[in-house]
Amino acid sequence: MSLDLFFQYLFAGITYGSIYAIVAIGFNIIYNTTGIINFAQGEFVMLGGMLSISLMQFMPLGYAIAAAVLITMGIGAAIEMLFIRWLESPSVLRMVIITIGISILLRELALHVWGESIRSLPYFYGNEITTFSVGSVHISPQVVWVIVACSVMMGGLSLFFKSTPVGREMRACAANRTAALLCGINTRNMVTLSFMLSAGIGALAGCVMSPITYTQYDSGTSLAIKGFTVAILGGLGNSMAAVAAGILLGILEAFSVSVVPLAFQDAISITILLIILFVKPHGLFGSSEAARLKDF
Repeated sequence: MSLDLFFQYLFAGITYGSIYAIVAIGFNIIYNTTGIINFAQGEFVMLGGMLSISLMQFMPLGYAIAAAVLITMGIGAAIEMLFIRWLESPSVLRMVIITIGISILLRELALHVWGESIRSLPYFYGNEITTFSVGSVHISPQVVWVIVACSVMMGGLSLFFKSTPVGREMRACAANRTAALLCGINTRNMVTLSFMLSAGIGALAGCVMSPITYTQYDSGTSLAIKGFTVAILGGLGNSMAAVAAGILLGILEAFSVSVVPLAFQDAISITILLIILFVKPHGLFGSSEAARLKDF
């Protein structure tokens, strides 16, 4: 492999890894506040892309993306209030079944609304053949948009959880929900907010990645699998570790193209997930319980 090709694969891996990390952080935000693993997280990413594509017919690109994120956040809040809030101490299996059911429901609704056609937002700068050079490596400006947007989201979330009263209340719910309730924190509102926040960052990631990866009604399924793999790989509940795990998975997938046919690329994520679950169920960065106390 030439050095130019090596760096081309590396940049591609970092790009896709950043997207996987954002999906994994969505898993972790809800898990930390509620203990729920939300398998509908990939559908939030799909909805962000699809809604922004539709809204762009009526408004400029920036407004369409902002509106798509807000609508998806509203959908996230509605899901929590309709399907989650009324449950009393549900089992893990019950919650897995419910969130998978929500995922299927959102996917079928998207199929009826948008059909099976593949869609995409226009490139934020230039077009599909626009590139700039870093040394001898040619990079699309949209790749920079993806990496910068994901970095800003990660930094913004870290600042939100550490420096704002609401963020600290959500961290209190993550550490001990009962103690947070006794301290006067409205834990129900924190759960709803966690769904809204998770849906919002998923939708924004879906908008930014749409010009590169394209968007279809069922595109959220593979993203959910990869996001969950990254969440497990980093240690479920530890969002900062999910960033490193996401980039690691993205790089592994990028370099695997030279060895494994593209049709089998998704199998890499599933294989890594199975290996981690068998060898080190709490991920590469320690136990999930410890991570929940120190995360963000």
